[in-house]
Amino acid sequence: MDSINRMAIELIDEAIDFAEELRVEPYELDSGATVLDFGVDSEGGVEAGMLLTEVQTAGLATVQTRMDDVAGAPTPHIELQTDHPALALLGSQKAGWELGFEDPPFDGLGSGPARALVAEEEEFHALSYFDEFDLTVLAVESIDLPDDRIAEHVAERAGVEPSGVFLPAYATGSTVGSVTAAARAAELALFRLFELGYDIRNVQSAFGSAPLAPVSYDESVAMARTNDAVAYGGEVHLTVAEDFEAFDRVPSTAGEEYGTPFEAIFEDAGWDFYEVPETVFAPAKVTIDVIDGPTHVLGETDEKLLAESFAYRQ
Repeated sequence: MDSINRMAIELIDEAIDFAEELRVEPYELDSGATVLDFGVDSEGGVEAGMLLTEVQTAGLATVQTRMDDVAGAPTPHIELQTDHPALALLGSQKAGWELGFEDPPFDGLGSGPARALVAEEEEFHALSYFDEFDLTVLAVESIDLPDDRIAEHVAERAGVEPSGVFLPAYATGSTVGSVTAAARAAELALFRLFELGYDIRNVQSAFGSAPLAPVSYDESVAMARTNDAVAYGGEVHLTVAEDFEAFDRVPSTAGEEYGTPFEAIFEDAGWDFYEVPETVFAPAKVTIDVIDGPTHVLGETDEKLLAESFAYRQ
C-alpha cells in the first residue's frame, strides 16, 4: 500500500485548486503550515464535506449522496464505500487524535492519515501499518481554527517539518461537520468490532449510510444531532472473511442507552465526549455477510427519534 498521507495530499491539492467553488479558505501560518477552513469561519458545503471525507479516508473510500426519507420527510443521506476498510476507516478516518491546549484554550479532535505517521494507537499495531512521508494531513474538528501551536505539535509528533503540515478544519456545527459525521457509520461499526476483539483485517469491504443532520451553529445541538443521525439512522453492510460470536453487539441497539437522544446522553456525561459509553457510538442497523457463511442482520433504526432530534415539523 502506498503512503496514505501522499494520497491525502493529492486531495488537499484539489481542495486548494477549487477552494472558491468549494467555499473553502486556505491560508498559510507563520510556521509555513497550511490551514484550510472548511467550516469554522467559511461556509463550506456538501461538496466540501464529501471531499474532506475522502481526505479523512486517504482517498481509499468512495463518497456520494442520495435522497431518502426520515419519518416521511425527504432527507439527504451520505454514503461511503471502501474495499480497504481497516486502513481507510480505523487507520485514517477515525478521530483518534485529541487536541487539548491551554492558555489560550484550544479543544479539538484530529482525524486523517497524520495518525499513521505517529501510529501509537492500538489499531495500527493490529494493522501492522506505519506510514512514512514528508507531508501530512490532520483534519481538525473544533470551533476554533488551528494556529501555529497546533501545527508545530502535529509536525513534531508526525516527524515532519511544519511547512509539510496541512490542517483542514471545521466545526461540528457546519455543513461539512454534518457530512463528515454521517460518513462515519461504517467506521463506527468497524471500531465496535475492534473493541469486541474481532480481527479487523477480516473485514473485506464496508458500505455505510446515514442521514445528513440539519446544521445548528449551537455546537451542543450539532453534537447531539450528528450522533443521533448515525446511532438511530445509520445503516452499514460489511463483508467479512470469518464469523464471530459477538456480531450482535455491533449495532447501537445492543447498548443500554439505545432509545435515548444524544442530547440527554451528553448531558448525563457533563458534555464530556470521553465520559460517554463507547457502545452508543455505533450505527443503528448492520448487515454482516460472512463469505461462504451466514449473513447476520442486526439492529433497527428509529426514525421517530431522528425526526424529533432534527426538529422536523410535520
